[in-house]
Amino acid sequence: MTVILQGEHLTKSYGGVRVVDDLSVSLDEGEALGVVGPNGAGKTTMLNLLTGTVTPDEGRVTFSGADISRRPPEQRCHAGIGRTFQIPRPFEGMTVFENVLVGATYGRNQPEKASYELCARALHRADLLPRANVLAESLGLLERKRLELARTLATEPKVLLLDEIAGGLTEHEVHSLVDTIKQLRAEGISIIWIEHIVRALLAVVDRLMAIDFGRLIAEGDPTEVINSPQVRDVYMGSMAP
Repeated sequence: MTVILQGEHLTKSYGGVRVVDDLSVSLDEGEALGVVGPNGAGKTTMLNLLTGTVTPDEGRVTFSGADISRRPPEQRCHAGIGRTFQIPRPFEGMTVFENVLVGATYGRNQPEKASYELCARALHRADLLPRANVLAESLGLLERKRLELARTLATEPKVLLLDEIAGGLTEHEVHSLVDTIKQLRAEGISIIWIEHIVRALLAVVDRLMAIDFGRLIAEGDPTEVINSPQVRDVYMGSMAP
Protein backbone atom coordinates (compact mmCIF):
# COMPACT_ATOMS: atom_id res chain seq x y z
CA MET A 1 0.00 0.00 0.00
CA THR A 2 1.04 3.61 -0.61
CA VAL A 3 1.14 6.00 2.33
CA ILE A 4 -0.88 9.12 1.50
CA LEU A 5 -0.69 11.08 4.79
CA GLN A 6 1.95 10.81 7.49
CA GLY A 7 2.89 12.64 10.65
CA GLU A 8 6.37 11.79 11.91
CA HIS A 9 7.48 12.32 15.52
CA LEU A 10 5.01 15.16 16.05
CA THR A 11 5.36 17.19 19.24
CA LYS A 12 3.29 20.14 20.42
CA SER A 13 3.38 21.93 23.77
CA TYR A 14 1.33 24.75 25.23
CA GLY A 15 3.24 26.40 28.03
CA GLY A 16 4.63 23.57 30.10
CA VAL A 17 2.07 21.02 28.91
CA ARG A 18 3.08 18.64 26.13
CA VAL A 19 -0.19 17.84 24.37
CA VAL A 20 1.30 15.71 21.58
CA ASP A 21 4.48 13.86 22.49
CA ASP A 22 6.63 12.27 19.75
CA LEU A 23 3.52 10.92 18.04
CA SER A 24 3.69 9.29 14.61
CA VAL A 25 0.66 8.45 12.47
CA SER A 26 0.38 7.13 8.92
CA LEU A 27 -2.54 6.51 6.59
CA ASP A 28 -2.50 4.38 3.46
CA GLU A 29 -4.48 5.20 0.32
CA GLY A 30 -8.00 3.83 0.70
CA GLU A 31 -7.52 2.97 4.38
CA ALA A 32 -9.74 3.92 7.32
CA LEU A 33 -7.86 4.53 10.56
CA GLY A 34 -9.68 4.94 13.87
CA VAL A 35 -8.29 6.92 16.80
CA VAL A 36 -9.44 6.53 20.41
CA GLY A 37 -8.41 8.16 23.64
CA PRO A 38 -9.86 9.97 26.64
CA ASN A 39 -10.62 13.67 26.64
CA GLY A 40 -7.37 15.61 26.66
CA ALA A 41 -5.36 12.81 25.07
CA GLY A 42 -4.27 15.04 22.16
CA LYS A 43 -6.50 13.57 19.46
CA THR A 44 -7.87 16.83 18.09
CA THR A 45 -4.46 18.48 18.36
CA MET A 46 -3.12 15.67 16.19
CA LEU A 47 -5.71 16.52 13.53
CA ASN A 48 -4.84 20.20 13.85
CA LEU A 49 -1.20 19.35 13.18
CA LEU A 50 -2.15 17.30 10.12
CA THR A 51 -4.39 20.03 8.71
CA GLY A 52 -2.08 22.93 9.50
CA THR A 53 -4.20 24.90 11.95
CA VAL A 54 -1.42 24.20 14.45
CA THR A 55 2.32 24.11 13.67
CA PRO A 56 4.35 21.33 15.31
CA ASP A 57 7.21 22.19 17.65
CA GLU A 58 8.99 19.13 16.30
CA GLY A 59 8.35 16.56 13.60
CA ARG A 60 6.92 16.84 10.11
CA VAL A 61 3.81 16.11 8.06
CA THR A 62 3.92 14.64 4.56
CA PHE A 63 1.10 14.29 2.03
CA SER A 64 1.54 12.18 -1.10
CA GLY A 65 5.27 12.19 -0.37
CA ALA A 66 5.65 15.99 -0.11
CA ASP A 67 6.61 17.77 3.12
CA ILE A 68 3.69 20.05 4.00
CA SER A 69 4.74 20.83 7.58
CA ARG A 70 4.81 24.59 6.98
CA ARG A 71 1.99 24.87 4.47
CA PRO A 72 -1.09 26.80 5.67
CA PRO A 73 -4.46 25.04 6.08
CA GLU A 74 -5.95 26.40 2.85
CA GLN A 75 -3.11 24.95 0.78
CA ARG A 76 -3.54 21.57 2.45
CA CYS A 77 -7.26 21.73 1.75
CA HIS A 78 -6.65 22.59 -1.92
CA ALA A 79 -4.23 19.64 -2.08
CA GLY A 80 -6.87 17.20 -0.86
CA ILE A 81 -7.00 17.13 2.96
CA GLY A 82 -10.48 17.80 4.35
CA ARG A 83 -11.75 17.70 7.93
CA THR A 84 -14.88 18.04 10.00
CA PHE A 85 -15.07 19.57 13.46
CA GLN A 86 -16.58 18.22 16.68
CA ILE A 87 -19.17 21.00 16.93
CA PRO A 88 -20.87 21.89 13.63
CA ARG A 89 -20.97 25.66 13.08
CA PRO A 90 -22.96 26.30 9.90
CA PHE A 91 -23.72 29.75 8.57
CA GLU A 92 -27.22 29.72 10.03
CA GLY A 93 -28.65 32.55 7.94
CA MET A 94 -27.74 30.74 4.73
CA THR A 95 -29.33 27.71 3.08
CA VAL A 96 -27.76 24.27 3.20
CA PHE A 97 -26.73 24.64 -0.44
CA GLU A 98 -25.14 28.03 0.19
CA ASN A 99 -23.17 26.59 3.11
CA VAL A 100 -21.78 23.85 0.91
CA LEU A 101 -21.09 26.37 -1.84
CA VAL A 102 -18.69 28.15 0.53
CA GLY A 103 -16.74 24.91 0.90
CA ALA A 104 -16.70 24.24 -2.83
CA THR A 105 -15.72 27.79 -3.79
CA TYR A 106 -12.98 28.41 -1.24
CA GLY A 107 -11.95 24.84 -0.46
CA ARG A 108 -11.46 24.06 -4.15
CA ASN A 109 -10.33 27.59 -5.04
CA GLN A 110 -12.55 27.84 -8.09
CA PRO A 111 -15.28 30.24 -9.37
CA GLU A 112 -18.67 30.07 -7.67
CA LYS A 113 -20.63 29.03 -10.76
CA ALA A 114 -18.24 26.18 -11.45
CA SER A 115 -18.98 24.85 -7.95
CA TYR A 116 -22.71 24.21 -8.31
CA GLU A 117 -22.41 20.67 -9.65
CA LEU A 118 -19.79 19.91 -7.01
CA CYS A 119 -22.19 21.10 -4.30
CA ALA A 120 -25.02 18.91 -5.56
CA ARG A 121 -22.69 15.91 -5.60
CA ALA A 122 -21.45 16.65 -2.06
CA LEU A 123 -25.00 16.97 -0.74
CA HIS A 124 -25.96 13.69 -2.39
CA ARG A 125 -22.94 11.91 -0.91
CA ALA A 126 -23.77 13.26 2.55
CA ASP A 127 -27.44 12.21 2.14
CA LEU A 128 -28.60 15.81 2.50
CA LEU A 129 -29.72 16.76 -1.02
CA PRO A 130 -33.47 16.94 -0.17
CA ARG A 131 -32.63 19.66 2.40
CA ALA A 132 -30.58 21.79 0.02
CA ASN A 133 -32.88 24.81 0.07
CA VAL A 134 -33.73 25.00 3.78
CA LEU A 135 -31.97 27.38 6.15
CA ALA A 136 -29.13 25.78 8.09
CA GLU A 137 -30.56 27.13 11.35
CA SER A 138 -33.53 24.78 11.01
CA LEU A 139 -31.44 21.60 10.94
CA GLY A 140 -31.34 19.05 13.75
CA LEU A 141 -28.05 17.69 15.10
CA LEU A 142 -27.71 14.79 12.65
CA GLU A 143 -28.41 17.06 9.69
CA ARG A 144 -25.91 19.62 11.00
CA LYS A 145 -23.33 16.84 11.19
CA ARG A 146 -24.20 15.86 7.62
CA LEU A 147 -23.89 19.49 6.54
CA GLU A 148 -20.45 19.67 8.12
CA LEU A 149 -19.56 16.53 6.17
CA ALA A 150 -21.05 17.84 2.90
CA ARG A 151 -19.16 21.12 3.19
CA THR A 152 -15.95 19.13 3.54
CA LEU A 153 -16.83 16.76 0.68
CA ALA A 154 -17.36 19.77 -1.56
CA THR A 155 -13.59 20.33 -1.40
CA GLU A 156 -13.16 16.89 -3.07
CA PRO A 157 -10.78 15.53 -0.42
CA LYS A 158 -8.50 12.57 -0.97
CA VAL A 159 -8.16 12.28 2.81
CA LEU A 160 -11.08 12.89 5.17
CA LEU A 161 -10.39 13.63 8.85
CA LEU A 162 -13.45 13.14 11.07
CA ASP A 163 -13.46 14.54 14.61
CA GLU A 164 -16.18 12.84 16.69
CA ILE A 165 -18.77 13.19 13.97
CA ALA A 166 -21.06 10.69 15.71
CA GLY A 167 -20.95 12.43 19.09
CA GLY A 168 -24.36 13.29 20.57
CA LEU A 169 -26.36 11.21 18.10
CA THR A 170 -28.92 8.53 18.91
CA GLU A 171 -28.14 4.88 18.17
CA HIS A 172 -30.28 4.97 15.02
CA GLU A 173 -28.58 8.15 13.84
CA VAL A 174 -25.14 6.63 14.46
CA HIS A 175 -26.06 3.64 12.29
CA SER A 176 -27.25 5.98 9.54
CA LEU A 177 -24.03 7.99 9.66
CA VAL A 178 -21.89 4.84 9.66
CA ASP A 179 -23.60 3.76 6.43
CA THR A 180 -22.67 7.11 4.86
CA ILE A 181 -19.04 6.84 5.94
CA LYS A 182 -18.84 3.28 4.64
CA GLN A 183 -20.02 4.53 1.25
CA LEU A 184 -17.34 7.24 1.23
CA ARG A 185 -14.76 4.55 1.95
CA ALA A 186 -16.09 2.51 -0.95
CA GLU A 187 -15.52 5.55 -3.19
CA GLY A 188 -11.82 5.41 -2.29
CA ILE A 189 -11.52 8.24 0.23
CA SER A 190 -8.88 7.61 2.90
CA ILE A 191 -10.17 8.34 6.41
CA ILE A 192 -8.85 9.12 9.88
CA TRP A 193 -11.74 9.02 12.35
CA ILE A 194 -11.52 10.14 15.98
CA GLU A 195 -14.51 8.81 17.90
CA HIS A 196 -15.63 7.84 21.41
CA ILE A 197 -18.41 5.59 20.09
CA VAL A 198 -16.28 2.51 19.58
CA ARG A 199 -18.96 0.39 17.92
CA ALA A 200 -19.14 2.96 15.13
CA LEU A 201 -15.38 2.80 14.58
CA LEU A 202 -15.32 -0.99 14.61
CA ALA A 203 -17.95 -1.03 11.84
CA VAL A 204 -15.73 1.02 9.51
CA VAL A 205 -12.00 1.12 10.27
CA ASP A 206 -9.23 -1.24 9.16
CA ARG A 207 -6.82 -0.21 11.91
CA LEU A 208 -7.09 1.43 15.30
CA MET A 209 -4.63 3.53 17.27
CA ALA A 210 -5.01 4.47 20.93
CA ILE A 211 -3.26 7.47 22.46
CA ASP A 212 -2.90 8.79 25.99
CA PHE A 213 -1.21 12.03 27.05
CA GLY A 214 -0.27 12.62 23.41
CA ARG A 215 1.58 9.31 23.07
CA LEU A 216 0.75 6.18 21.11
CA ILE A 217 0.04 3.24 23.44
CA ALA A 218 -1.43 0.69 21.02
CA GLU A 219 -2.00 0.26 17.31
CA GLY A 220 -3.19 -2.52 15.02
CA ASP A 221 -6.25 -4.73 14.54
CA PRO A 222 -9.23 -2.79 15.96
CA THR A 223 -10.63 -5.63 18.06
CA GLU A 224 -7.22 -6.54 19.45
CA VAL A 225 -6.45 -2.93 20.35
CA ILE A 226 -9.78 -2.41 22.13
CA ASN A 227 -9.40 -5.67 24.06
CA SER A 228 -5.76 -5.15 25.06
CA PRO A 229 -5.35 -4.78 28.86
CA GLN A 230 -3.50 -1.47 28.58
CA VAL A 231 -6.16 0.15 26.44
CA ARG A 232 -9.00 -1.19 28.57
CA ASP A 233 -7.32 0.13 31.73
CA VAL A 234 -6.87 3.59 30.25
CA TYR A 235 -10.01 4.05 28.18
CA MET A 236 -12.96 1.89 29.01
CA GLY A 237 -14.23 4.35 31.59
CA SER A 238 -14.52 7.06 28.95
CA MET A 239 -15.69 5.24 25.81
CA ALA A 240 -19.18 4.11 24.92
CA PRO A 241 -19.37 0.36 24.15
